[in-house]
Amino acid sequence: MTRTIEATSHDTATETTAAARTDQTEGQDSPFTLPELSRLDEALTMSSRETGLRFTLYLGDLGARTRSRAEELHGTSGGDPSEAVLLAVSPGQRVVEVVTGHAAARRLPDRACALAVLSMTNSFASGDLVGGIVNGLRQLSDQAGHPRGLHTH
Repeated sequence: MTRTIEATSHDTATETTAAARTDQTEGQDSPFTLPELSRLDEALTMSSRETGLRFTLYLGDLGARTRSRAEELHGTSGGDPSEAVLLAVSPGQRVVEVVTGHAAARRLPDRACALAVLSMTNSFASGDLVGGIVNGLRQLSDQAGHPRGLHTH
């Protein structure tokens, strides 16, 4: 699923990977504050925990072939790529890519991914990068639902 962000460029770094890491020191350049990193980490963790799928986030430039690069990142993100979902956001290029593994794609059809991306780009247009990502992850995890055998009572 590819979507071009219909918004103005943001004042965020485009070479940051693993945006959900919270072990950065204060001296390092980061487009996010520690509370924002914490929100992203929590959203990724909850999405993965609730669905049984492994959600990952890439934030940065995807190069000229954005889809190919996102698929490459998905394949090297660790674990079983079949059960993984990569959300790749390139604010500088105005592109969002959602890559799902084979098993994840059965629970996250293209239409659900497109709706989540639309929601994210609306938030990005109003200048809320973190909120857009968090809401997109929530929408994707809500659509994917709980894995079989997991009871939430």
